[in-house]
Amino acid sequence: MDSRYYTVLREFANMEPITMVVIGLALIVCAYMAWNIGANDVANAMGTSVGSRALTLKQAVIIAAIFEFAGAFFAGDAVTKTVRKGILTVDFSTVTPDISHDIAFGFIAAMMAAAVWLTIATRFGLPVSTTHSIIGGIIGVGLVLEVDHNAEYIDWGVVQTVVMSWVASPLMGALIAFFSYYIIKKLILDSNNPEERSMWLAPILAFPTFFVLGLALQFKALKGFFAKAESNGWIADKYAWIPAKENGVWNPFEEAAWLPINSLILAAIIGAIGSVCLYLVLQKIDIKQESNGFRGVERIFVWLQIITAAYVAFAHGANDRSNAIGPMAAVWQVLSNDTGMLMEKAEIPLWLVLLGSAGIAIGVMTWGWRVMETIGKKITDITPTRGFAAEFGAATTILIFSMPFLAVPVSTTHTLVGAVVGVGLAGGAKAVDFRVFGKIAASWVASVPVAAFGAATIYIASGGDDLKMIILLPIAFFAVGFAMWRTRGAEIHVEDALSDAGGSKTDGPTPFDMFHHHAEVVEETVEKMVIAVEKACAGEDASEEIEATIESEFAADKVKASIRDVVREDLRFGIAADSKSFLHMVSRQDRIADYAQNVAEQLSFRPLMEDDEAREHLAKMAKAVAETVATYEDLIEALRDYHISGRTKAGADKVMGLIREVNLREHEADVIEAEAAAFVFTNGEDQPLAAMHMYRVLQRLDDVANACEKAANAFLPMLSK
Repeated sequence: MDSRYYTVLREFANMEPITMVVIGLALIVCAYMAWNIGANDVANAMGTSVGSRALTLKQAVIIAAIFEFAGAFFAGDAVTKTVRKGILTVDFSTVTPDISHDIAFGFIAAMMAAAVWLTIATRFGLPVSTTHSIIGGIIGVGLVLEVDHNAEYIDWGVVQTVVMSWVASPLMGALIAFFSYYIIKKLILDSNNPEERSMWLAPILAFPTFFVLGLALQFKALKGFFAKAESNGWIADKYAWIPAKENGVWNPFEEAAWLPINSLILAAIIGAIGSVCLYLVLQKIDIKQESNGFRGVERIFVWLQIITAAYVAFAHGANDRSNAIGPMAAVWQVLSNDTGMLMEKAEIPLWLVLLGSAGIAIGVMTWGWRVMETIGKKITDITPTRGFAAEFGAATTILIFSMPFLAVPVSTTHTLVGAVVGVGLAGGAKAVDFRVFGKIAASWVASVPVAAFGAATIYIASGGDDLKMIILLPIAFFAVGFAMWRTRGAEIHVEDALSDAGGSKTDGPTPFDMFHHHAEVVEETVEKMVIAVEKACAGEDASEEIEATIESEFAADKVKASIRDVVREDLRFGIAADSKSFLHMVSRQDRIADYAQNVAEQLSFRPLMEDDEAREHLAKMAKAVAETVATYEDLIEALRDYHISGRTKAGADKVMGLIREVNLREHEADVIEAEAAAFVFTNGEDQPLAAMHMYRVLQRLDDVANACEKAANAFLPMLSK
């Protein structure tokens, strides 16, 4: 066994029993905080992937657990040090065991207050940040320590940097996501052959992901490896591979501060290998099996979103591990050594890293799936192309801020929110609901003072006494458990600040998907009606076809009713429309089926005019109407693809072209109807009742075509939005 483990065991054996209990409770609090990170924030990594159906819930949980653990274990040291000793500053020349003891107890109180706030807030649907919570807790105990010891402990410069990052990280995430999706939209979605172009462009777009991840692996996960390689003579200088000095302070004018060429080359090699592997995988996808439009593109980008989802999970684990084990590292340092002193430098024990990393992974697997499932159902307008852009923007931003040369804790939630909004502003969503930012702003304002107040309360109540802290912590755990038990039937889930246009409480098709299905049923109704007309014109019994038309219209009414039910809870309409205008769209479309039913019913009243040419005119009119309806259904399918593509110019041009074609088809039907009516009235003198009946059937057929025209033209003002 490694001597370090013997040292840990000896330290435990030499402790006072009451100190052992305090450390044991502190470790439980640390694990509880890590569990909260995994349980509450895992949706930041995987929510968009589940929402876009790129990953199933089970797959997302497994990937999140693996990469959250990897990021936390291999790449979380720099930010951990910032949380441990960056927020609070201590003059180590004057520090005493009493001051160290108070700081350790303050960190315990901060962890407990932050964890309790996270659990309760999440229970009641408040989109809070683990980073904001723990920093708020540390600030709260820092203020109390300043009063108790008449000294300045809070480094407001570091706090200011952290606070500025909370604004900068969403903005940076939004900018990266904006340009990422803008490039996808212009180069792929707006092209004439989006599926084919995405086959070779997708690996190129994935290259920056692999490249940045390659840099992160070197600067964070492999930093210790390069130090060992230098000591063993494998490389001449470790700073030829990593950009920062060992103290983690970044000075751009310092020697070796910028990215070394060796690191850039290695990251480029990693990026190239990853892109080539992705290209080979994509070549095995048969996009010809996909439906027309952008389904093939989205299938290809499923692979990219899986990569970026893992990327976000890794970045999240790297950045947010610090929220749990940063304070605990200071607690262990003080309470485990004989001197009881807080040291300026201390190695974070491997077992503590494992505890924090495992806690995050367990949180993912035990409660995180619930949050992920909820967000997966609530995310609006998230497709693999949009999810890829959002996740790439968020993960890149998070990794940049967690690099050793910055080492700034940022909010993963708010960064991803910014990225999603960036995608929306680039045309990747029908609208951005800025009301969501009210909830985000409220969480920014509330998390820090609430956690600060809670931490200060726990610390003051403990009075720095071991026995009181031993009593207080179980009480706090009991209070959390009691609150969760009492609210078990009233759990609230909000949009989690990730929705850009509303939310959904259903896991089924969106209202617009159902709208497209309704159009298909309407077309089937018209097709059955045309068959009935053709049989009647041929002098055959059309009663079965008439009945089939009526039944099909009834089926369309059922779909219409189901849409009305879904619209009450699901706002994903697919184009720029509110619930009222969307229901008007459905009603206009349903009139097409209603008029088709009227035609069928007219046929059942009496036989048609006994004139072969008149009947040919009627059959020709029915065929023209069927072509109008078929074109209208193509229009609705194009609108669906227009929505999927993020309202691209190519998609809009196709929709406008089909609207014009519907109008042209309706005009052709009008010409045929006029010719047929003129013939009927000219040659129907001997059969006045039959001629009038034939004319009424022609009118009802014209109603069907007119209904298509009106429904199609109603989309014009919506497209302009």
